[in-house]
Amino acid sequence: MGRPPDPARREATLARATDYVLAHGLAGLSLRPLAAALDTSPRMLLYDFGSKQELVSAVLAEARRRGATRLAENLPAQAASAEEHLRGIWAWISAPERAPYVRLIFEVHADGLAHPENYPDQAEAITGWFDTLGATIRDIATDPDDTVTPTLVMAVMRGLLFDLTTTGDRRRTDLALDRFCELLRH
Repeated sequence: MGRPPDPARREATLARATDYVLAHGLAGLSLRPLAAALDTSPRMLLYDFGSKQELVSAVLAEARRRGATRLAENLPAQAASAEEHLRGIWAWISAPERAPYVRLIFEVHADGLAHPENYPDQAEAITGWFDTLGATIRDIATDPDDTVTPTLVMAVMRGLLFDLTTTGDRRRTDLALDRFCELLRH
């Protein structure tokens, strides 16, 4: 029987692999170049994670965890209104320093359409934002079990992020968020 994987090494490798994927994306990710960038071997990556797909799943979970943690740290604890909360989320997630996270989100969504078997947690990645939107949704939804309103809010946010990432047109996408907030007020 072999030696069990070292959890501390695995966590350190996961942190560095997540940094690598955020910088380089997932397209064409190969274990050999990844291992070289992390000063390890493909064999050790497989030893620690079991398979490339398990490594990718762990990296995506870590990227989501980091993003959710940083968002929670940067939003006001008590937003004055749903609109203020939504604008805070938009300001944070659309900031240029979040571009690697946003690109990764869209890369996973696009690849997941062609290869859903590679992303079994894709639906959770989308609906997981419902908790983050909680304060916003509670202020604009009439039913606490409403899943339609957070779906709409996420669709608009995702669309605006895709537009901003693709075109770089900050002014227009910010104005579009303003218009959406106006519509929510009514």
